[in-house]
Amino acid sequence: MQDELADQRPSLLPPVVTWLLVINGLIFLAQGVAHSPLLMNFALWPLGSGGSVLTTDGMQSVPGFQVWQLVTYGFLHGGTLHLFLNMFALWMFGVPLEHRWGSRRFLTYFLVCVIGAGLIQLVVASQAGETYPTVGASGGVFGILLGFGMLFPNQRLMLLFPPIPIKAKYFVIFYGAFELWAGITGTLAGIAHFAHLGGMLFGFLMIQYWSRSFPFRRI
Repeated sequence: MQDELADQRPSLLPPVVTWLLVINGLIFLAQGVAHSPLLMNFALWPLGSGGSVLTTDGMQSVPGFQVWQLVTYGFLHGGTLHLFLNMFALWMFGVPLEHRWGSRRFLTYFLVCVIGAGLIQLVVASQAGETYPTVGASGGVFGILLGFGMLFPNQRLMLLFPPIPIKAKYFVIFYGAFELWAGITGTLAGIAHFAHLGGMLFGFLMIQYWSRSFPFRRI
């Protein structure tokens, strides 16, 4: 009887979260060997950015925007801390979502958030008129954070600074408001704040679509 109960306990590493952690880790190791080729071909470049750009390795040819970059940019990271924060949040908030939704739906949700964040980033980059690549799983992670806040709104989280408990729904609202403020004011330059918001937006729309709620209510 005890063995049967043990088998029913939720896994700390369900399959999709596990594979996302492994793939991101392996690609980060590959970046240490072939950083420039991976960045040039698989980071998210703005529309119309093809040509040559000056990098730390000299002049490099940039292919410009390619459709596959809307997915691949989410598996590249700008440094160890960037990778750690995204993967920690993916594990912390993604595990309960995968258990609730199942692996297929969770993977679909994550990829939709990554692609949605990339689309918003393309719009923002085109308005800014700057040529720079975007990397990181943050758009998908922020979508997961929103999903966690919507499905587990009263789950208490412990903040590090300040060390106080807060309900997930308030944490998501606060974080979303901060990202909007930072994006509008240009605070913390070099971070794709609107891409983060894009991940949350597309995550919200996906959840509404699945639940047939506004704006996808059946008539």
